[in-house]
Amino acid sequence: MSSVGLLYVGAVLFMNGLMLIGLVPGKSAAILNFFVGVMQVVFPTIILIQSNNDLSIIFGAAGLYLFGFTYLYVGILQMTGISGEGLGWFSIFVAVCAVVIGILQFTLVGDPVFGVIWLTWAVLWFFFFLLLGLGRDSLAFTTGWFTIFVAHITGTIPAFFLLTGRYETNNGYAVLVAIAAAAALAAAFFLGRRGIPRGKASHEGQALASA
Repeated sequence: MSSVGLLYVGAVLFMNGLMLIGLVPGKSAAILNFFVGVMQVVFPTIILIQSNNDLSIIFGAAGLYLFGFTYLYVGILQMTGISGEGLGWFSIFVAVCAVVIGILQFTLVGDPVFGVIWLTWAVLWFFFFLLLGLGRDSLAFTTGWFTIFVAHITGTIPAFFLLTGRYETNNGYAVLVAIAAAAALAAAFFLGRRGIPRGKASHEGQALASA
């Protein structure tokens, strides 16, 4: 994933996390989802057209569509008020693909840091599946906080390392990212249980599903 695209993954995940915890209205978040979704559909399409069937380039571009379609889907749901079950079931597809891509980052690409990042995204999209596909509204606040943390751990911070030419990958750094992701998940569960009244959970659980 390009450094610029990764930076905006961080931005849109941060916005969607704020939406899930009730700080940003759905239609306001929809605008950024449209912008980033279009970017992450158009850019990989251009890359594929110019790839000359280079499998490494195709592999690098393919994962971008998973994000682009997710953000476009979120934007459409927010603007139309359509229920989010379809997005939820699409999210389990994304989660499985992210696991595969994460494993390939370890074995094929030789980038353990992004291996951990892709596996972290798999966990996040699995939460979207539970929340939207299975209607686990009680996870809305937890998912929101986890999304906020993951936005920076897997998007903003590595994007700036890439943009400044200081990105390095090895098993040691991968372990640090994994620890940060695990801590973020624990913190999200803690904040999710303490930070939202029971009666509000159902309302916030629909944040990605309706305007």
